[in-house]
Amino acid sequence: MKTRVTLLVLLFIGLNISFAQQDEECITKLSIFHEYTKAKNYDAAYEPWMAVRNKCPKFNNAIYVDGEKILNHKIDNSEGADKIAYINDLVKLWDERGEHFASKTPKGEYLAKACQLKYDNRKELGLSTEELFACFDEAYHMDKESFTNPKSLYTYFSLTVDLYDAGKIPAQDLFNKYDDIVEKVEDEVKNYSEKLNKLIEKEDGGTALTKKENSYKRYYSSYLKAYDQISGSIDQKLGDRANCENLIPLYQKDFEANKTNAIWLQRAAGKMSEKECTDDPLFFKLVNAYHELSPSANSAYYLGLLKDKEKKSNEALKFYEQALSLETDSFKKSKLYQRIGIKMKNKKAYGKARNYFRQALKLNPSDGRPHLAIASMYAASANDCGATNFDKRAVYWLASDEAKKAARLDPTMKKAAAQSSTNYLAKAPQKAEIFSSGRAGQTIKIACWIGASVTVPNI
Repeated sequence: MKTRVTLLVLLFIGLNISFAQQDEECITKLSIFHEYTKAKNYDAAYEPWMAVRNKCPKFNNAIYVDGEKILNHKIDNSEGADKIAYINDLVKLWDERGEHFASKTPKGEYLAKACQLKYDNRKELGLSTEELFACFDEAYHMDKESFTNPKSLYTYFSLTVDLYDAGKIPAQDLFNKYDDIVEKVEDEVKNYSEKLNKLIEKEDGGTALTKKENSYKRYYSSYLKAYDQISGSIDQKLGDRANCENLIPLYQKDFEANKTNAIWLQRAAGKMSEKECTDDPLFFKLVNAYHELSPSANSAYYLGLLKDKEKKSNEALKFYEQALSLETDSFKKSKLYQRIGIKMKNKKAYGKARNYFRQALKLNPSDGRPHLAIASMYAASANDCGATNFDKRAVYWLASDEAKKAARLDPTMKKAAAQSSTNYLAKAPQKAEIFSSGRAGQTIKIACWIGASVTVPNI
């Protein structure tokens, strides 16, 4: 123990020359509590940690990093007044960290952590929905950029819904907050997807990732999974509160006051499109006002939807292509290619749909949904693309391989995509059939719109 403490003292001194000028007791006790914290002996760490925290609060950020672990342990292992005291002390610790190590303490992130701690212990602390919402709202508006925790974003929106259900905020405030949070989540998904895409491109180029890069890959993937989960939870929480019966009268009432507000028009048209309210004449008014005021990829896409509603497919496609030409953000453009691909897929224009899906993948290779869409189109065409029963069922090998790509590349749908691949594989010729056909190892050319080849597995 003495040797390790001495080494740690030297390490800390080496990292920060000002340590030599600090109180000797703080140097020694910091080393002791840090060693105990590493060993997860938080109770033993508590006393020396508190001594350093109180006497030398600016000494080293380890006071706050280790202190968070120590106090979380105390919170988890206490009850009643003691637990409340530790909760309040952890909030205080984060405030102290912001005071003494501001550059290492993003305001939105740490205030959101404090709000989440209060929310998770709201019964013990006796906090109301209004008080908790005000806490998250302050964190979000104080520093939106660092307010990124998926759980806290969901909690923030959930509290908004609770206030709406209690009649304490109007519907417009609820929908505005939904749009705010969804856009924030999309920004974070874009951020981590772009980082993950660089690593995927390196791997696909035949270069192995370094140990550090593999660590980053797991980190990016974990966040993408978390954002994917809360996206579904946010939509589920909103539920029928944003149905056409609620949206249409609200937007009709507010249209005149907002017909020159591009953001309002965009969000209103987007919400009506999302909730399948596009048959109402109000959607036509919103889209045309939006496109006239601020022509954009979104407004052009919505005009395409209107033309599709009128059964004018060629005109719709022109607007969809215009939307693509207007979009300059690669991530958003990928989403747009995918949305248009889905439109083509639903019309059974599979060849066109695949082209759009492949364009989406070029821009965002870590999104597995286009691969799954292509796989499903292959599977749906099996009976139409082959001269013999064996050749037709060989299409399922192609579908299975496409689903495997989604499982490999997209951390949010690894399990579902792997299951799809397995299901397609079960519909392809099995070992006995391959053996009796005598075609193991042969290449089968699949005609029709697919225009691809597949190799019969060796048995």
